Amino acid sequence: MAVTKEFRESYYALTKFLLFSVFFVSTAKAAVLPEERLDTLYHSYSGGGVTIDGPSVLVRKNIGNNVSLSANYYVDMISGASIDVQATASRYTEQRDEFSVGADYLVDKTTMSLSYTNSSENDYQAETVGFGISQDFFGDLSTLSMRATYGSDDVMRNGDEDFLGHAEHRRYSLGWSQILTTKLIAELSVETVADEGFLNNPYRSVRYLDPSSALGFSYQAELYPTTRNSDAVALRAKYRLPYRAAVKTEYRRYADSWGINSDNLEFRYTHPLESENLILEGKLRFYKQKGADFYSDLFPYVDATNFRARDKELSDFTSTAIGFGATYLVPDRWALFDRKNTLNLYWDYVLFDYENFHDVRVHNGGDSVLPGDEPAYSFNAHVVRAYWSMWF
Repeated sequence: MAVTKEFRESYYALTKFLLFSVFFVSTAKAAVLPEERLDTLYHSYSGGGVTIDGPSVLVRKNIGNNVSLSANYYVDMISGASIDVQATASRYTEQRDEFSVGADYLVDKTTMSLSYTNSSENDYQAETVGFGISQDFFGDLSTLSMRATYGSDDVMRNGDEDFLGHAEHRRYSLGWSQILTTKLIAELSVETVADEGFLNNPYRSVRYLDPSSALGFSYQAELYPTTRNSDAVALRAKYRLPYRAAVKTEYRRYADSWGINSDNLEFRYTHPLESENLILEGKLRFYKQKGADFYSDLFPYVDATNFRARDKELSDFTSTAIGFGATYLVPDRWALFDRKNTLNLYWDYVLFDYENFHDVRVHNGGDSVLPGDEPAYSFNAHVVRAYWSMWF
C-alpha cells in the first residue's frame, strides 16, 4: 500500500488545495455537451522526500447532438520516502494505474452523467461509480446540479497474505450556480460523505512513551474508527474585469465526525494576451486545519486510547500555496492535424507547517532530544502539470 500511503497523504491532500480539475474534471456546462478533445498530460509532485509523476490521456467524443463519451488513463509512479518511512522503514517505488470512463446525455436543458473509475496498485484496489444531473432554470441564468458516487475499496498489506480490509465511500453533492450580472457569476455547493470500513493505513504506526526504549518511545499500529461522516460547503465567485481579465475567489469550510475542521481561501487572476495567443494565470491559497480528536504526536503509554493516529494529515497544520500558469494557443500553421491546439503549463509551490507533528529524525543523528521536544515538521512541495490539448 505504498502508493496509498504516500499518494493519499501527500498528493491527494495537496490536490485538495490545487484545482487539479483543470485537466480531469469535465468542462461541460449545463445544457451543453463537453467539447470534443484530446488531452495528454504529464504531472509531477516533489516534496517531503517523495516524488510522484506520470502521464495521463483523456479523450472526449460526442455521438450526435445528445451524447458525449469520455475515457481517461492516469498513472502515478512514486519513489522516495516520507518522514514516516524515514523513521520506521526504507525507501520504495510503487505505481498506481487508474482507468475511468464516462458518459453525458443531454435532453433539452438537462444533462445526465454516468462515470466509472478503477484504481489499481499492488496492495489497494478501488472502484467508484457515479451519477449526476444538472438542470438550467430562469432563462439559463441558474443551474442546479446534483451528484452521487459510491466507492468500494479492498485494502491489502504486503508481506501478509492473510490481511484484507474493505471500505465503502458514499458521496453526495448539490450545487447552485447563478449568473448575477453580465460580469459576475457565483456558485454555492454543499457535499456530504459517509465512509465505512477499514479507513486507516495498515502500515502506519503511532508512537508512545516507553522508558525501557533507548529512544524513550516505541511504536504500535494505528487504529481508526470504522465510520467517518464529513460535510463541506463552498462559495465561489468569478468576476470579469473591464479590461477582459477575470478574478476568481473561493471559500470552503469542512468538518467531520473525527473532529477535523478546516478553512480554505483561494484567489485566482486570469489575464489573456490576445496579441500573443496567451492566457496567464496566478493563484494564492491559504489553508488551516484542526486535527482529529484521536490524533497525537506522542501518546503517554501503549494502548492509551481506544483510537489512535499519528498521520500528519490528521494533525493541526497550515499551508500556503502560490501558483502560476500559462495557456498558449498554437498558431494555425503549427497546429497538428489542422485542429485547434493549446499548450498548457502550470506550477504550484506549497509550504506546509505542522503545529503538533514533530520531526523524530533528529534521534537518528544521535541528538539528545527528549521525546515530544523535537522540532515541529515542515516542508515545501512543487507541483508541475504540463499538457497538450487538441480539439476534434
